[in-house]
Amino acid sequence: MSVLVIAILLAILAGVIFTLIGLISGSDETAILVPTTLIVVLLGAPPEAVFAFFMSAVLAKHLTHAIPTALMGVPGDTTAAPMLEHANFMRRIGLPHIALRKMISGGIIGAFIALPVALIFAVFLSQFGTFFQENAGIIFTGAAVLIGYFSKGRWVSILLILPLALVIQGLNLVSTTILGSGLSISFFLGIAIGPMLTDLLLATSNSARPMIQRTKPNEYKLAPEQKSWSGYFPNPFKVLTKKQTTAVGGTSFLSSLTFALSPVGMTALMGEIVGSRIKGQYKKSTTSLSTMNGVTESTYIAETIIPLVAFGIPLSPVAIGPAQALFNAPPVFTSDPVHNLHTMMDPMDFLIYGFIGLVIASVIAYPFSMNFARKATVFVLKRINQEAIIGMFIGIVCLLAFYEGGLVGIVVTFAMAMVGGMLNRFLGVGVGVQFMVFYGSAWIISTVLGL
Repeated sequence: MSVLVIAILLAILAGVIFTLIGLISGSDETAILVPTTLIVVLLGAPPEAVFAFFMSAVLAKHLTHAIPTALMGVPGDTTAAPMLEHANFMRRIGLPHIALRKMISGGIIGAFIALPVALIFAVFLSQFGTFFQENAGIIFTGAAVLIGYFSKGRWVSILLILPLALVIQGLNLVSTTILGSGLSISFFLGIAIGPMLTDLLLATSNSARPMIQRTKPNEYKLAPEQKSWSGYFPNPFKVLTKKQTTAVGGTSFLSSLTFALSPVGMTALMGEIVGSRIKGQYKKSTTSLSTMNGVTESTYIAETIIPLVAFGIPLSPVAIGPAQALFNAPPVFTSDPVHNLHTMMDPMDFLIYGFIGLVIASVIAYPFSMNFARKATVFVLKRINQEAIIGMFIGIVCLLAFYEGGLVGIVVTFAMAMVGGMLNRFLGVGVGVQFMVFYGSAWIISTVLGL
């Protein structure tokens, strides 16, 4: 079977799976994208097909995450959180379906702008790739400090960099002593599922359970569906006004040139910049929502492509989170030494197979979201148990950890998840900080402690 056919099939699979996952409110991108992409890599898929799978998954997930955000007022994932204020206004005036259409249409346009723009910028930056690879340890440490300063925990995130590095290296020493080789997959899987596992642990504790316990089920009021176009596949340029299309195009272009900033922060920033220039709450909300969802797509794509093409090491919040498996999936992909998509694909491959992933996700997720959003939401609310979905991903993580290190891999994964999840939940030490510390931990310990 040719690489092209495999890429198309995997992109279709990602489009279907992540279109459905996006309907489930609160589904974290890192916790679901990392293990699923890892499975595709470890099953031996060609690098081009892995990239097409990931691009399709990202777009599909971020199109359908607009459904719970707009219709229920619950963020579909972390990047949807800045959109809640405007989405809730549209719900209060009885027009959540309009908000949904604007968001999804903005996302489609933002994705197709980001791919070529980010790729061109990455090719320009690639001339500095050797410098970044040779100084990866200090760069990761500096990035941990920078991300920590702008995270919720701020000073505690910075103070805990050295202790967390010591914990990581200690676990790595134990696993190396037992197995004869170090672990990698198990560590970043543990960091990825940390917040999710923490909630499960709180639920099993008599003293902590009241923190997450609910006394009554949530109630949602969904507006009826109203279709204003003919056919199955609506034109996103007709859904948005000319001013909204211009706003989406401009902000998506600008955010495609960034790779070191938080996607959530960029989403909020661009939404505020655009919204502040518009009078009238309805126009302000619809334009901001279309812009914000466009920026979520463009930042995710840019923050994957730029570090991957230019450096080969994960130097962006998305690269160290959801796109982790494109850089590190031992023994197939590694970032030290660099042996991953950076060395296996050329820029034209990234353009072609990225385009394949985006087109297929668009064909699957966009018309589905526009035509069946309400029906799909009702089905998820009535039939899908969120705890079961969480349990499924925990099971996938256990499978991958066992593949890498057997029982030791599983223990290390859950030890890392327990530590990282508690730090994230109670002290605000973000997952991005933890990933950066993981990559820089060897340099930190050897430089600071001389070990």
